[in-house]
Amino acid sequence: MIRFLIVAGFVILFLIFSIPLIIVEWIIGKFNQDLKDRSSLAIVNWGFRQVIRLSGTKVIALGEENIPKDTAVLYVGNHRSYFDIVLTYVRVPRPTGYVAKIEMAKWPLLSTWMRYLHCLFLDRNNIRQGLKTILTGVEEVKKGISICIFPEGTRNKAADTFLPFHEGSFKIAEKGGVPIIPMTIVNSAAIFEDQFPKMKKATVVIEYGKPVYIKDLDKETRRNLGAYVLKIISDTYFKNKAAYFPEKETASPGPLPALESPFHEKP
Repeated sequence: MIRFLIVAGFVILFLIFSIPLIIVEWIIGKFNQDLKDRSSLAIVNWGFRQVIRLSGTKVIALGEENIPKDTAVLYVGNHRSYFDIVLTYVRVPRPTGYVAKIEMAKWPLLSTWMRYLHCLFLDRNNIRQGLKTILTGVEEVKKGISICIFPEGTRNKAADTFLPFHEGSFKIAEKGGVPIIPMTIVNSAAIFEDQFPKMKKATVVIEYGKPVYIKDLDKETRRNLGAYVLKIISDTYFKNKAAYFPEKETASPGPLPALESPFHEKP
């Protein structure tokens, strides 16, 4: 509990003391948007690194060489923890916006930094607004801003399982003409969610798969792109869990879930 209070206290203080920086970043953006993108990325990354350090988390990152440096990408990952965002954001090589639920737009200061970082707020209960958000993501990647999305649609609360990957999530890469980077996260829930409200030291493995170029796939695979990427992440997940956490009992992966409506929110 003490570790949780320390991390929560740091986040609150960071947001409060960052108010002058928010104003400075706003001014910079009026004259040089690219500089604002890079400086906002550096500021938030510093804050996230402190959260990782204070939480006692060790990250093993694999496959970062698979991330293209000359183009925006669509990161696609499995989602078990709030820390998934913190742990992966500090590793992005260029400004990257995350797709977040619309409720986060109401959080003061945090939502401001999210907007500065090109994050998109998705209302999954409104298909029309959801489609507009995806189209905004398409425009962002065309401008060179990478996007990260967790296509399960919400945090999966069951260990060693995956919710369906919603096909609508992949329109950003398809329409934007950018590669998909499968991003497999193992053991992130061990930091916080597995023993809520306590926070414990943990090791997390993140592996970035080889880029998936939609134009190189056959029609059948493109039609079932969500299932295709989910299979890549599922295989990588169980491979890394066996390699790095052999002491933990691993559930059988079993059949992958059927796909559902792209903006359906899981309970």
